[in-house]
Amino acid sequence: MVDILRNRIVNQELQPGSKLRESVLTDEFNVSRPRIREAFGVLEDRGLIQRIPNRGAVVTRLEADEIFALFEVREVLEALAVRLATERSDPGSWADLIERFGTPAEQAVQRGDLDFYTECINMFRERTTLAAGNAILTDQMASFYDRTKVLIRRLVLVPGRAAQGLRQHQEILQAMSAGDAELAERLKRANIRSSRESFSEYRKYLL
Repeated sequence: MVDILRNRIVNQELQPGSKLRESVLTDEFNVSRPRIREAFGVLEDRGLIQRIPNRGAVVTRLEADEIFALFEVREVLEALAVRLATERSDPGSWADLIERFGTPAEQAVQRGDLDFYTECINMFRERTTLAAGNAILTDQMASFYDRTKVLIRRLVLVPGRAAQGLRQHQEILQAMSAGDAELAERLKRANIRSSRESFSEYRKYLL
C-alpha cells in the first residue's frame, strides 16, 4: 500500500495539494484506518505528504527554497556516491548502463518518451548509491530520494533538459568506466548544477 501511494505521488498521478481520504483508501485497500494512518506516517517521513490539522493528509507541494536546498545536498552526496562507486567497482561493471544510456535512451528522448529517460536516471542513482558501499551515505540519500524523483519528473519537462542530462550522464559513465573517479565526481557536480540552473530559469512553470 505504501509503495502504491508513493508511486502515485512520485509519478504525479496524485498532484501536489491533493487530499488523501482515509475512507476512500480503506475501501480501496481493504484495510483498517490505523493501517492507513501508519502508511501516512511513512509517506510523511519521506516528505511526500503533510498531515494538516482539520484538513487531513495532502500531497506535499515542493517550495522553491526547499528545491534549491535539495540541489545543494544532491550535488555533494550524489557526486560523492559517483566517486566512491567508481573507486570501489570494476570499470567493466558499468557496461550495461553505458549501453542503456546509448541508443535506447537517445531514441527515447528523441521520441519524447520521458518515462524511459527518467527510469534510466533513477537506475543510475540506485546503482551508484549501492556501489558506493557506504551505509551512512545510503541512509542520507534515502531520506530525500522520493522528493528527488518528484523533482526529476518535473525537470524533464524543461525544453532540452532531457537531452542535456542524457549527454552529461553518458560522459559520467565514460569516466566511471575509465576508472577516473575525480573526473566522474566533477561531471556529476556539473550535472546537478545545470539541473539547478534549468529549474531556476523555468521554476514559475514547474511549481
